[in-house]
Amino acid sequence: MKAKLVDSQPVGVWIYEIKFDGYRALALRGGGQTRILSRNEKDLGAKFPIVKDSVAALDVRDAIIDGEIVALDDKGRSSFQLLQGFDMGSDKPPIVFYAFDLLRLNGKSLEPLPIEERKAKLEELLKTPPGVIRYSASFTEDIDELLVRARKLGLEGLIGKRAGSWYEAGKRTGAWIKLKLHQEQEFVIGGYTDPEGGRKYFGALLVGFYEGKSLKFAGRVGTGFNEQLLRKLFADFQKIGSGQCAFSNVPAKGRSRWDQGLTAAEMKRCHWVTPVMVCEVKFTEWTRDDRLRQPVFLGIREDKNPNEVVREKVS
Repeated sequence: MKAKLVDSQPVGVWIYEIKFDGYRALALRGGGQTRILSRNEKDLGAKFPIVKDSVAALDVRDAIIDGEIVALDDKGRSSFQLLQGFDMGSDKPPIVFYAFDLLRLNGKSLEPLPIEERKAKLEELLKTPPGVIRYSASFTEDIDELLVRARKLGLEGLIGKRAGSWYEAGKRTGAWIKLKLHQEQEFVIGGYTDPEGGRKYFGALLVGFYEGKSLKFAGRVGTGFNEQLLRKLFADFQKIGSGQCAFSNVPAKGRSRWDQGLTAAEMKRCHWVTPVMVCEVKFTEWTRDDRLRQPVFLGIREDKNPNEVVREKVS
């Protein structure tokens, strides 16, 4: 079952769950075997044996559980970046399998049952969850309050499930929806890259934030522009051009797969500006390297002093 992305509140009665940022997975028990499969039926048990072992420890004859494998950051939030790099280093993040639906239990299909009944049976099954399995709780509070809380906690978003709905495998019926939350804040513009493809004027903004008196590079922002805006910004940049890079943390040294820093070679192709312009950027999360994930340009903030732009953190 798949969720539809929406940007407004649904009509009717819904229950809500935390939207996790990980690998969607089906956990299958039966015939003396345990399998952990991705949505495209890729075996995840080999990569996450701790999840497979936990499912194998369930006290059931057979079961099919729908859930998400996540890596947790130091605040207990799911982080896709940590999950992507799970097998790339020795510093392993905590892995959890959040179970949010129960499709089969002890020889009986539960898919025709309402979501509330499936969740109740799943919660009962996981009263004392083995290993890294955790029950993904549902909420029925006012959606506005839930979104405010989710945003304050720095969560990715919420999943809504229509009350009384049954499970339809592989379908995107609208009975499940996702409300994604994006973080926003101001950044200082320190330069830009050349345009590529059919784009004119420039390719991406190079933005950062202050840490003390040092301007730290935070990433490239290449979406959110129309041609008119590209032309206007490009003209503004010609007035504040600089022959010197203002970012203190570039070039990147030994850049990893997930680090979106600037190498020395890339810097030779960048155009620098005096860091006096501030822009608003929407993005999904901060990476471990203080880089922006999926940034989108929202607009220029003429009311902000660039020297006061710092990285905003969840308290």
